Amino acid sequence: MTPNPLNSPAPPEPLGPSSLAWRYFSDWRSLLLSLWAGSMQNMHPGLGAGVQEHSRFFEERWERLFRSLYPIAGVVYDGPDAARTARQVRDYHLGIKGVDRHGRPYHALDPDTFFWAHATFIMIPVLVCQYFGRPLTTEQKEQLYAESLQWYRLYGVSDRPAPANWPDFCAYFDRMCAEVLEDNWPTRAVLDIRDLAKPPALRRLPDALWKVLRVPATRPMVWLTVGMYPPTIRARLGYRWSRRSAVALWLLGRTVALGWHLVPFERRYHPRARAAWRRTRGLSVPPVETPSRNLPPPP
Repeated sequence: MTPNPLNSPAPPEPLGPSSLAWRYFSDWRSLLLSLWAGSMQNMHPGLGAGVQEHSRFFEERWERLFRSLYPIAGVVYDGPDAARTARQVRDYHLGIKGVDRHGRPYHALDPDTFFWAHATFIMIPVLVCQYFGRPLTTEQKEQLYAESLQWYRLYGVSDRPAPANWPDFCAYFDRMCAEVLEDNWPTRAVLDIRDLAKPPALRRLPDALWKVLRVPATRPMVWLTVGMYPPTIRARLGYRWSRRSAVALWLLGRTVALGWHLVPFERRYHPRARAAWRRTRGLSVPPVETPSRNLPPPP
């Protein structure tokens, strides 16, 4: 039987510059949550297994992070091309499947697994504003969550696990932290940055100098991540968080928030988002792709 096109669901609309997602999703403060997002994602059993068995992430951490930002941001900022970008992101995950060491089957495109990764992206702008800017109001969180479902549907993956509204999403997130996420090797490996390689932008920095700078540069990243963890996750991973640390994080957040006002508007954003903002002014700017320094090494 031929489906009636009048009864077919309308394709999801891409987001535009009036959305909160455009305003908050890809500003550079989000990089402060890179360890938070990576570890929270890897704590999901299926997602962690996929990273452990299929990814070269730990061989090229910076490059993988930076090149992933381009297409993921594109799902939000690419306008008429956003659906195509979303399908590209989805199709990167087609072959990521298997059985983990506990005998549990997994697939990166399983809706529960794929939505959990998206859930961490939903939380990033919320946490950025909470810790390093002006906290979002309840109404803004509701709007941001509704927009996140709008761009999630561009992937063409079932939205069955997606809660209907922001309060239900908060309950979902708490339940995942309490009942589903686990302490596993991929999570610990993400958090172990003692031997972190130089970022691509510092590739000309002498190795000896990077070894000196690495500890003071990376240790605060773990501390910051622990401070932003939900208490259930902090406890599961065996971290402690003192009142003194909480005050220090608050002071750091206020400093970042004050300094952020001095950054010119477009310079606040990732290049893919920056190009989108320029297109709103009538400029002919194509989506920006990752530079060659972030591309994967040859096989």
